[in-house]
Amino acid sequence: MILTLGDCLDVLRSMESSSADSIVTDPPYGLSFMGKKWDYDVPSVDVWRECLRVLKPGGHALIACGTRTQHRMAVNIEDAGFEIRDVITWLYGSGFPKSLDVSKAIDKAAGAEREIVDTLPRQGFSPTSGGRYALNSHANLQEKTDTILTAPATEAAKQWQGWGTALKPACEFWTLARKPLGEKTVAANVQRYGTGGINVDGCRVRFASAADEAESKTKNQHEKFESGPMTNNVFGKFEKPRENYNPPGRFPANLILDEESSELLGDPARFFYTAKASKGERGEDNSHPCVKPIKLMRYLCRLITPPGGLVLDPFMGSGSTGVAALEEGFKFLGIEREEQYLEIANKRINSVKK
Repeated sequence: MILTLGDCLDVLRSMESSSADSIVTDPPYGLSFMGKKWDYDVPSVDVWRECLRVLKPGGHALIACGTRTQHRMAVNIEDAGFEIRDVITWLYGSGFPKSLDVSKAIDKAAGAEREIVDTLPRQGFSPTSGGRYALNSHANLQEKTDTILTAPATEAAKQWQGWGTALKPACEFWTLARKPLGEKTVAANVQRYGTGGINVDGCRVRFASAADEAESKTKNQHEKFESGPMTNNVFGKFEKPRENYNPPGRFPANLILDEESSELLGDPARFFYTAKASKGERGEDNSHPCVKPIKLMRYLCRLITPPGGLVLDPFMGSGSTGVAALEEGFKFLGIEREEQYLEIANKRINSVKK
């Protein structure tokens, strides 16, 4: 395990070429989140070009981003030389909408005072919430618990009561990218470098029940699907399994759920992996505002990293990728430029080592 303090571009330039097996990282989204300077822009093409150089040929990267700037993130990754292979959507039930109340804004501009009509208790950022607010127990975020309801004071404000400027965030995207192969085929590349493929069986979705498993492995009775191409245990009863087909679970999809979204989705959730937060995470004291669940990070590391491989995180933050990598039996190299977050990461990762 290596944790390095410094600007990731400088550190990456000092690293040996083709030395990392995978990259799993949650970089700045370019939203100026909570006024943090480090979130003023998405990483540049130069950063991803250095990541490409450090990654082994055929090595994969999973790079997170929000919905508003995903296009900019993906373009920079592709311009650096990566192949975009897919985009994994992480769906979460709890998100905090940062929306301007148009009616209030009109009254404020007019200097009109609004009458308070009610005060509702509002929960703080849930320790099991997804997105940029996941697993955060920072006191400053938890103190704001009340929502004050006011009545419009002007006629213009009454006209625009109930209007805002943003939706509640409920998903984030992980760009799945790959460094071009160093050999002519994936088979040859895997044998030479250990990279090029993804760990399908290691990331299959466990069956929800014995009945679910039986349904998945039973030949479909619908005539139009009897000779169709739907195999690999993707669509449950809408598939025709191979002879003696006995997979450990459903084929991994490009959709991942958190606990709340899984409950909201109901029965269809059995087709997708659900990243559940552990009890330890729920009570974790972590001041970083953008922490991801360990189960999510373990799954992502396992999906693209060969056994015993080195996971690189150039935007380490509080070390969730490092914790996940170690728990999965991988080596880890993390880079972080904020000293306070490096200290948190070091503490979290050392607790796993112990």
